[in-house]
Amino acid sequence: MNLDKTLDLIRQIAESTVRGEADAIDKEARWPEQSMRKLQQEGLGGFVVPLENGGLGQGLLGLAKACEILGEESASAGLCFGMHCVGTAMIAAKATAYQKQHFLGPIAAGEHLTTLALSEPGTGAHFYFPQTQLLSVSNDAFMLRGDKTFVTNGGHADSYVISTMGVDPEAMQHEFSCVVVEAGSEGMNWGQAWDGIGMRGNSSRSLALKDVRVPARNLLGEQGDQLWYIFQVVAPYFLTAMSGTYLGLAQAAFDQAREHMMHRTYRHSGTSLSQIQLLQHRLGTLWAKVERTRQLVYHACRQYDSGDASAILSIISSKAEVAHCCVEVVNEAMTISGGIAYRENSRLETLLRDARAAHIMAPTTDVLYTWLGRALLEQPILES
Repeated sequence: MNLDKTLDLIRQIAESTVRGEADAIDKEARWPEQSMRKLQQEGLGGFVVPLENGGLGQGLLGLAKACEILGEESASAGLCFGMHCVGTAMIAAKATAYQKQHFLGPIAAGEHLTTLALSEPGTGAHFYFPQTQLLSVSNDAFMLRGDKTFVTNGGHADSYVISTMGVDPEAMQHEFSCVVVEAGSEGMNWGQAWDGIGMRGNSSRSLALKDVRVPARNLLGEQGDQLWYIFQVVAPYFLTAMSGTYLGLAQAAFDQAREHMMHRTYRHSGTSLSQIQLLQHRLGTLWAKVERTRQLVYHACRQYDSGDASAILSIISSKAEVAHCCVEVVNEAMTISGGIAYRENSRLETLLRDARAAHIMAPTTDVLYTWLGRALLEQPILES
């Protein structure tokens, strides 16, 4: 199935299943069960699984567009699917024969959902400095001790890609590692359900790891590969998934404002909002803001997919620019739509709450601009 046909299928699911449960996702802080399972049933679970492993083999451009389509209906659904794809890309990057069979095969078959567990309490936006311990138990097993937080799809995934310190207690940055922990492993203890003001369907939960035993064959790459994964896989795939999701949110806000202007008429004069020059100008400005941001995202994805080494600069800036775009567009759409948009449980209210997370979801907008500036000045991106 080529990308266009795949995106058509995702759009069908977004307009039926995702749209149908979007209100419940927000009001009840419900994980998008129906949407995620439908995507899996239709063969989309293996969206970024390589073709040779039975997947669809899509790259960043496909990921951005898929999350954008889903994000238009529900930002939570877009991000939950995106995080599954990021976790999948992590496993696929240096997959062993066992990992291809045990993880990638079931993922491609729609039988396995995965996700990331990188963030930790106390490290804030510096999710790439894990404190979770990876202890050697034997030649065949490790033991995990630590705490993770903001785990999207938490409690619903079948596996979790977890970042850890190295086996050596004195391990430095370059010795951090990544392992896959399967759901239900003894010693995994989930915190309370996520109850944020926005992005309420993410199931973004905390996870305590109390002497969780992990087979050595679940180690991704080699010990000490974590920073390679951060910049070669997590950064491009994670930032793109978020960029696409929030781009879809911005488009949804624009569509709300346009729809309001097309159908709102003053009773005393018979004048439609669509005929007022000031509002025409403001709507045109919003369209340009969304479209130029979209083209930046697509350009970054095409760079990466073509193997351009400079793509990471465009990818970093994309997520930062999308964050500004979606917050500004939602705010302006609410202003254009007037008091009716300010009522409780309006579509724009949901979009406003969801949009605000774009700036603070790590890497934060400030961190991304700092990384970009350091790269442009030929300075190390990460502080020592």
